[in-house]
Amino acid sequence: MNFPEAIEYMQNLTKFGFNFGLGRITELLRRLGNPHLDLRIIHIGGTNGKGSTTAMVSSILRQAGFRAGAFTSPHLHSYTERYKINGEEIAEKDMAALITELRPHLEAMVREGYEHPTEFEVGTALAFVYFKRMNVDYLVLEVGLGGAIDSTNVAVPLVSVITNVAMDHMDYLGNTVKEIAAVKAGIIKRGVPLVTAAGGEALEVIQAVSRENNSPLVLVGRDVTWRELEIGPKGQIIEVSGRLGKYSDIIVPLMGRHQQINAATAVAVIEALRETGAAVDRDAVAKGIAGTRWPARMEVVARNPFVLIDGAHNLDGAIALGRALDDYFPGRGIIMVLGMLGDKERTRVVEELAPRARAVVITRPNSPRAGNWQSMAGEAARFVDRVLTIEDITGAVDAAMDLAGPDDVVCVTGSLYMVAEARERFVK
Repeated sequence: MNFPEAIEYMQNLTKFGFNFGLGRITELLRRLGNPHLDLRIIHIGGTNGKGSTTAMVSSILRQAGFRAGAFTSPHLHSYTERYKINGEEIAEKDMAALITELRPHLEAMVREGYEHPTEFEVGTALAFVYFKRMNVDYLVLEVGLGGAIDSTNVAVPLVSVITNVAMDHMDYLGNTVKEIAAVKAGIIKRGVPLVTAAGGEALEVIQAVSRENNSPLVLVGRDVTWRELEIGPKGQIIEVSGRLGKYSDIIVPLMGRHQQINAATAVAVIEALRETGAAVDRDAVAKGIAGTRWPARMEVVARNPFVLIDGAHNLDGAIALGRALDDYFPGRGIIMVLGMLGDKERTRVVEELAPRARAVVITRPNSPRAGNWQSMAGEAARFVDRVLTIEDITGAVDAAMDLAGPDDVVCVTGSLYMVAEARERFVK
């Protein structure tokens, strides 16, 4: 198959939906020679921040001279974004060849009575094969959804990470923070160090599972701390006090105070890796964090008018975005473009963000899970006088830009499905 044919084949696998469990991925990997067992893995889960933390850890390892692979999901514009080595995406021809190679194994499994692996399971298997063949020194592996029965959980990592736990994907993970934490704590492996920045009830669950598994726990905020030195339009500067030393004047280029926590978490992860023998000095930590790029997370994509894009797809993300708008753009008018999936906390997100806006444009994410997307307009109208409903995402962004004055900020936020399409208008 060529690349378009291979991607069409992958997309057609979405018909198998969310079908959790490790049986199919374990069998598929067995047929492929269990490539995941030959990789040195950092396994990163959590509700928010796992992508940013993955990007930071990968960037630090690259600066330290390692060949660092990163598997993340979902992608914004192309499947190739999910597979990177030292920041460089997999070549289209290589991805097509790997999908072509995996297809007979999938067909054989079905012939022999196994359920067909899901799209994400195939993508995960592809990642393990690719990164093993490319001889990466480390693979930074982001959990897809949840933890315990996510297909990435076949990994045997050097370090496990749970950034935090909040209410999200309740249809799949549970209806309380404790239930969701229990699922995410499923990535904790016996004897493997765990780094977490979780708190409250979630932390109680994580601590209990860590004790059961004799997994050394590093708690960000207790064992590794940070303090803000400066915050401004060009970034944030923090100082991190780790278990193995102090890291001064760390520049965090990603916007939002929550990225300070993610940076401290990345430092904690690197220190845990150092204890396994990884040679990473303070200079690599500083340069790696300063050089981190993570698109569509409080990303500035235009300046006339000023346009900010952020995939704040749940309440905690909306709270972080709201704080960032207050920090970076005090006194400036906000034109909000908002589109969220139907299984999210839409009402609470609107309550968090709409009061900060002088106008809101509601749009529809390009997903079957969009549901009654127009209902958000009624929610927003409780807080702001000017509310538009425009189904086409590009049209919604254009309308917001037309409403913006010279000092206003257009903020496009919600589902990654939506912000990815909006981003294509600005980034070619």
